Amino acid sequence: MIANIVKPGHKTRGVLNYLYGPGRANEHVDPHLVASFDGFAPDPGRHPDATLAQLTAVLDLRVLQAGERAPKEHVWHCSIRAAPEDRPLSDREWATIARRVLNATGIAPAGDPDACRWIAVRHANDHIHIVATKVRGDLRPPRNWNDYLHADNELVAIEKEYGLRQVPRGDRTVAKRSTRAEREKAHRTGRPQTARERLRITARTALAAATTPQDFFTILGGSGVLVEIQRFPSGDIRGYKIALAGDTNKEGQPVWFSGSTLAPDLSYPKISERLAPAEASSAMPPQPDAWRRLALATDRVPDLLSCSDDRTGQAHIAALAETLDALPLRAPAELRPQLMRAATAFEHASRSRIRAHHQQARGTRNAVKAILREPAPKDGAALAILIDALVLAVIAARHWHQTHHHDQQAEAARQAAEHLRAAYQAATVQPIAVIHQRGRHLALFLQEQQAAVARQALPDLAERILAEPGWPALAATLVATKKAGHDPAALLTQAARHHELDTATSYSEVLAWRLIRLADLLQPAPNAATDPPIPTRAIRPVQQRRAR
Repeated sequence: MIANIVKPGHKTRGVLNYLYGPGRANEHVDPHLVASFDGFAPDPGRHPDATLAQLTAVLDLRVLQAGERAPKEHVWHCSIRAAPEDRPLSDREWATIARRVLNATGIAPAGDPDACRWIAVRHANDHIHIVATKVRGDLRPPRNWNDYLHADNELVAIEKEYGLRQVPRGDRTVAKRSTRAEREKAHRTGRPQTARERLRITARTALAAATTPQDFFTILGGSGVLVEIQRFPSGDIRGYKIALAGDTNKEGQPVWFSGSTLAPDLSYPKISERLAPAEASSAMPPQPDAWRRLALATDRVPDLLSCSDDRTGQAHIAALAETLDALPLRAPAELRPQLMRAATAFEHASRSRIRAHHQQARGTRNAVKAILREPAPKDGAALAILIDALVLAVIAARHWHQTHHHDQQAEAARQAAEHLRAAYQAATVQPIAVIHQRGRHLALFLQEQQAAVARQALPDLAERILAEPGWPALAATLVATKKAGHDPAALLTQAARHHELDTATSYSEVLAWRLIRLADLLQPAPNAATDPPIPTRAIRPVQQRRAR
């Protein structure tokens, strides 16, 4: 269940006109009261002699009695909506829910004879509206601070007691949504996104590429965005605001958005903290193997999340978001839509109430900046390897959020993983074809030798893998790992341990791809010292430890 408490208003009759009216698209069916403050309020929906004027007078009685002491914005309006898959609730159940929410918010505490006057109106199957006037019987205002938080906590208990869907709850770190006016403006101008959404994406991409705050503003200005920097009298930067070129209000002035209104982590203090001088001074110049370095850093994320403190874990998740923000700028055109959807979905997963220790993730973040300063690799395998690592890292981030009870962030990570899987499938078509070509030329006796390796490393999965069309490709990859000086059985066990096989259509292809990555990643990286070492952990059988 979701509660939506709108900004207080001053026209009780206006709200009632909407609740008892046909709706914007004639969606209101059989509007009627399910409960009221005394059980005797007139119901214009069910009683032919009752009128909206009478109901308004009943609700506004104490407002009139309070006179000048009454708050100007005296109308409290809350809608409560059930999930689409929830069973239909009866009027009596909705009445009980309304009373519990009013009690929790302080609008109408149970047993209080001076509680505010209120009604609960139902005009659809899946939700109700509660309207109250914020003057008590003693003509004082109610104590309803943090009413949304208290209503939401009560709905959590109601969901469990009534057997309804338990909706993921947030921690107030989500970016502010576009308003209805902004959405309608985007529709009128033929834009697929609102100005707020476009500016948020632009700012996040600029942040991923920047090394200093000034660099951030320079990149923003070069992307066609209007930038205005705000300063203290001392000359120090206080904040900034940005606007889309050509996006104006009715006076013809640019529609500005401050960084903090785009997203909590886009405020200037947050950006300044992330782009601290210590990090900028340690940035490495672009190197030819930037894509490999980024894949290495991304591949370390699952283990780092499992063994780091919370602040360091949050830093690696924020760096993971920067990777997703930057990748569409260098990816082939056919992969960009899914990669952009993944970045947009993961945006909320990048934040939580835990304050990130950004310096702990500087290796990953420097690698992100490096790939933006050099062309994309011509070899599609490098990009596919990175996307494969990103899938695992995002799944690990989802698990991290779940363990910290960050429900909305975990859901955002799940959605991002789905988009990344789609991009991965498209990116691996050509590289996988090359692997299959090698497998077709592998001698039969070598395939038999590698079959023994598979049975030794993965006794529970071996027969399925051997029966797949992709088995020769995996066998050829095992031979290559042995030639490179690795233990094929140990490497295959490690590949199965780390990779999420539950969603794989071909175990052999996934494992072959993973082996290629592991054989390369076991080599020392140019900036391996910038991240803390990962404790060595025992490798358990694949059936005992399911992939994340």
